[in-house]
Amino acid sequence: MTTTIQINSSNVRYTERHIEAQYSYQTTSVSTDGGVYTVTPCTTHFTFHTERAVPKLGVMLVGWGGNNGTTVTAAVIANKLGMCWRTKTGMKCANYFGSLLQASTVCLGSHLEGEVNVPFRDLLPMVHPNDIIFDGWDISSLDLGKAMERAEVLDWALQEQLQPHMSQLKPRPSIYIPEFIAANQSHRADNVLQGTKAEQVAQLRRDIVDFKQKSGVDKVIVLWTANTERFCDVVAGVNDTAENLLATIQKGGEVSPSTLFAVASIQEDCAYINGSPQNTFVPGVVELAMQRGIFIGGDDFKSGQTKIKSVLVDFLVSAGIKPMSIVSYNHLGNNDGMNLSAPQQFRSKEISKSNVVDDMVQSNPVLYSPGEKPDHCVVIKYVPYVGDSKRAMDEYVSEIMMGGTNTIAIHNTCEDSLLASPIILDLVILTELCQRITFCTEGDPNFQSFHSVLSLLSFLCKAPLVPQGAPVVNAFFRQRACIENIMRACLGLPPQNHMQLEHRMQRSLLLNHGERNSVATNKNKRVHTNGFHSLHCTGVNGQKRDKLSID
Repeated sequence: MTTTIQINSSNVRYTERHIEAQYSYQTTSVSTDGGVYTVTPCTTHFTFHTERAVPKLGVMLVGWGGNNGTTVTAAVIANKLGMCWRTKTGMKCANYFGSLLQASTVCLGSHLEGEVNVPFRDLLPMVHPNDIIFDGWDISSLDLGKAMERAEVLDWALQEQLQPHMSQLKPRPSIYIPEFIAANQSHRADNVLQGTKAEQVAQLRRDIVDFKQKSGVDKVIVLWTANTERFCDVVAGVNDTAENLLATIQKGGEVSPSTLFAVASIQEDCAYINGSPQNTFVPGVVELAMQRGIFIGGDDFKSGQTKIKSVLVDFLVSAGIKPMSIVSYNHLGNNDGMNLSAPQQFRSKEISKSNVVDDMVQSNPVLYSPGEKPDHCVVIKYVPYVGDSKRAMDEYVSEIMMGGTNTIAIHNTCEDSLLASPIILDLVILTELCQRITFCTEGDPNFQSFHSVLSLLSFLCKAPLVPQGAPVVNAFFRQRACIENIMRACLGLPPQNHMQLEHRMQRSLLLNHGERNSVATNKNKRVHTNGFHSLHCTGVNGQKRDKLSID
């Protein structure tokens, strides 16, 4: 069920095409002089335009035949068709649990009876996952029915229902450059593009055009959910600028498959999201995206162990507790685990996992001196038997008061692809929404979109890609609040501040939330008189006490 939200404000105007909102963005500027901090409040007046028409969205997955690709495609089909199936613990029905946009709520505001929480997806007009059309590439030729069976993620009773739909889907040939992924992936590579790198990019572009024409979608977003690659060296004259990168592709120089996909997507005006930890976005890709005004985002899905880490370290540091040792051990048995058993591919993953605590540590100079950070170790082992059910074991050792220590040990069993799949949906839906948002300021009346490096996706990524010079934020609740508050800004609503001042005063002046002309009834016996009403509530010792509320 969809909730309809209508903003009653002179700062918000609904046109046939847009939601137009006036928004005052309040920040603080800080300067220091000899240990004295001078804090200056700043206000910038924005106008936001959000296009109301939701397009028909196509998503092309690189690695469509892998565990994540088959699982997210199957989940959308199962939800669209309302599938249910029996397991040993009872009946299960398709849902989108684990999705920020589809399965979580935000506080819209409050009335006299408490807070009003609505689904995240209803704040602004968004694509519904059931309406997404999938296509994609894979180095394996298996149709998605057989690939789903190989992945061993979904219950068999559900797979049986999905087979007629999944078996009709077949990945397009993909790019295979053996030196970028583990040698143990070679047995899968029976569906690969031939030709030079320039010819391969040209074919990817034709694939995008072909999908768009045949499916009738209005726009396409490309997302990498294929194998983790080794890191690619950033070399002057090779991939440091857009011009050099395009020239290197023409000459057949070293360019990773994921970067080739990114270039092809950008050249076809398609947003590109990197769901693995390699450095796809070399400087040349970023520059090319900025030149063409195309969104790019990543890196690496933040699904299980790292998501917990971004919550727990934020909690410890915010509580004044000093984490000194963080040791994370993983074992998993899916194809991702097999690929990560190779040292160069593991190194890419280790980098994306290890930097997740940096911004939280740097935010507290009371606990940490400059340059100090916890010992942070990440281990990943391939254990085929556990399949997609990844085991994650963590130990956090912290210093507490007077030389004491506090140790937290966690054992986390993550069904890897069932955590990653809703993140894929959130990434593409949020990216598409951002494509429909433009804004201007009083100082610059020309409307613009967000920066091509779409840092709003940070909540969903282990190693967030941000514009040059921007701070990297990994703290879970700050990332989530950013998404929520930007959406509220598009509706002309203030940030959710959780101050609840109306409930923190012995004699409260409660805003009446626009109910000036409403008729007073019900259990609170509300009586309107000359712009005020008296709200009778139970006070100390059960006595009646009046609160004044301004209309």
